[in-house]
Amino acid sequence: MTSRGVLYFVVCAAPAAYDAETFTLLARDAGWRVCVIATPMGLRFVDAAHLAEVTGQPVRSEFRMPNEPNELPGADAVVVAPATFNTINKWAAGFADTFAVGLLCELMGFGVPIVAAPLLKDALARHPAFARSVETLRGAGVRVLFDPAAPPNARMPRWERILTELDSTLDG
Repeated sequence: MTSRGVLYFVVCAAPAAYDAETFTLLARDAGWRVCVIATPMGLRFVDAAHLAEVTGQPVRSEFRMPNEPNELPGADAVVVAPATFNTINKWAAGFADTFAVGLLCELMGFGVPIVAAPLLKDALARHPAFARSVETLRGAGVRVLFDPAAPPNARMPRWERILTELDSTLDG
């Protein structure tokens, strides 16, 4: 199989993160070299040691120190799923206070293709800051997969659809 390149898979603290291995395996089987990056709270939702075994890369969640080597290969594309209310709003506003959000801000600035799939509670989805943040990210070229009319349990697309949307983003 031909390599698609390096895919950063950014995982935030929402229930779908418990199943991050499924997306990791789908992406790997599609030819991606997957690097998992977790928000500090997202790290609590994943089995980092197991994902490191599956990907051959350590799961990153913290900034590295200037004297530490940068072992993270450059990204060809990014998937952020599940993307939380907090991450979407901080990313759109440019608050790079965590490694994951700082990396997203930087990669967006470099024009790396990004697909984000938010997963959040109804009340948070109705918050005006969230709608503004989604529009800001879309205006910057991020493909945000969010339908506010969808039922809460169907707001985040299935992993297969997220991968299909990534392919569509890269092809289009």
